[in-house]
Amino acid sequence: MADEILIKPDLQFVKRIMAAGGQDAKKCYQCDTCSVVCNLSPETSPFPRKEMLQAQWGLKEVVKSPDIWLCHQCSDCTVYCPRGAKPGEVLAVLRQMCIEEYAFPPMLARMVGDYRFLPLLIALPVVLLLLALKITGRLAIPEGDIVFSKMFPWYTIDIIFLGAAGFALFVFAQGVRRYWKDLNTSPWKVRLKGSLISHLIPTLVDIIKHDRFKKCETTFARSINHLMVFFGFVFLGLVTAWAFLKEWVFHQPGPYFIFSPIKLLAMVGTALLLYGIYQIIVARQANADKAGYGTYFDWQLIYVIVAVGVTGLGSWLFRLLGIKILAYPTYFLHLASVFFLFFYAPYTKLAHLVYRTVAMLYARMADRGF
Repeated sequence: MADEILIKPDLQFVKRIMAAGGQDAKKCYQCDTCSVVCNLSPETSPFPRKEMLQAQWGLKEVVKSPDIWLCHQCSDCTVYCPRGAKPGEVLAVLRQMCIEEYAFPPMLARMVGDYRFLPLLIALPVVLLLLALKITGRLAIPEGDIVFSKMFPWYTIDIIFLGAAGFALFVFAQGVRRYWKDLNTSPWKVRLKGSLISHLIPTLVDIIKHDRFKKCETTFARSINHLMVFFGFVFLGLVTAWAFLKEWVFHQPGPYFIFSPIKLLAMVGTALLLYGIYQIIVARQANADKAGYGTYFDWQLIYVIVAVGVTGLGSWLFRLLGIKILAYPTYFLHLASVFFLFFYAPYTKLAHLVYRTVAMLYARMADRGF
């Protein structure tokens, strides 16, 4: 006789899924069309059919499943769903709830995912930066040529943002540690093959090249758009690291010559970031009827990236034009946007980069079709 399995539905969990954007999950009648049309779903225990059933039944363990991260939300399943259950949107909500599950503190994660708390979240970097200006006696717009270090000396910037990045890394480390532990003790645990390092490198190559993303059909262009945003971040990250070395190691703080390599790399990174995110917005609106418009959680990161790119570009242009009344406030907004991006990274959709990597690594080691 087969072992009995005790199922404990959680109605509050179902309500949270529906409230966060997965309200169409209840329409699913388990026809399995979604798993059949998905080019990413493995042959053994395919997704997203089983995740749709677990979401309907309120089985909270689904947020710990690695399979919700193997979905790239290309929306092929949503287009072909005969009931309009939008499996891609439902799995997106489950990924958001997974981030909330493993983030620390979980209350902050829920606040980031709730639009009602957005003003409060924005207030944190604004108040912190204003406090830094107050303490250093730099609240007034500086006299003379526009040099942003007159407003925020480089050491002040580094202290604030290294603190924000350090906090984010700590939260990510704790979340990944707990998530990996659950993967290795959960009902879907399997015997893993090979070592972490031997599988990590091909997993990262897959992510960088977006190989699996390119298998999507309905929103194929998203792979190109995501690559532009991804490498925009990479280039701007290199610029930040480069500037950090010049300041702390070589004692050569900015501003830098407009055609210096560091400036040119920053221009390329900004262009990729802004154009890529613009194309993502256009594609989302064009495919809204077929693939769904997306949730607040999706759009939040998009607009934060827009804010970072636009204010960064604006502060640079206003400095070149010599309009200090606009240059300094725009630079202040740029710093607030970057702080928001860094500090809240473990709670926003940016966390996908971390948890998806972990899930793809686990799937590769578990021989789940990689």
